Amino acid sequence: MADLIFCRMAVDDWAVVSEIYRQGIATRNATFQQEVPGWEEWDYAHLKTCRIIAEKDGEITGWAALLPVSGRSVYAGVAEVTVYVSNLHKGRKSGTGLLEQILAESETAGIWTLQASIFPENQASLKMHYNLGFRQGGYREKIGKMNGI
Repeated sequence: MADLIFCRMAVDDWAVVSEIYRQGIATRNATFQQEVPGWEEWDYAHLKTCRIIAEKDGEITGWAALLPVSGRSVYAGVAEVTVYVSNLHKGRKSGTGLLEQILAESETAGIWTLQASIFPENQASLKMHYNLGFRQGGYREKIGKMNGI
């Protein structure tokens, strides 16, 4: 991870960020989303702070961002974290570096609780989150549809 550089995500990064997101969608164990949204839709859905990319040798290896869990003001300090790593960089600690970075940035931004919704099949993501202090708070069923199921 020492060779990774973390930067604030910019709209100019969207082409690569969206491709990494597409790769995650293709696994069918990262999100219920079936298509990559356009920048405007993605931008609207995510908090304006705590959007980061990881770079190695000038190439974006992954990204992390936060989504609000509610529009109600009492939950303003609670967010859902999402981390995606390029297929070419899986297993090289990019995800761990991104999660560590966004944890630090979220505290600076006044976020007091982060949650993650992780498919049980995504063992690498579960392990990464557990290793950085996340714990299972519950198990949810029938919360979304994928291909009508």
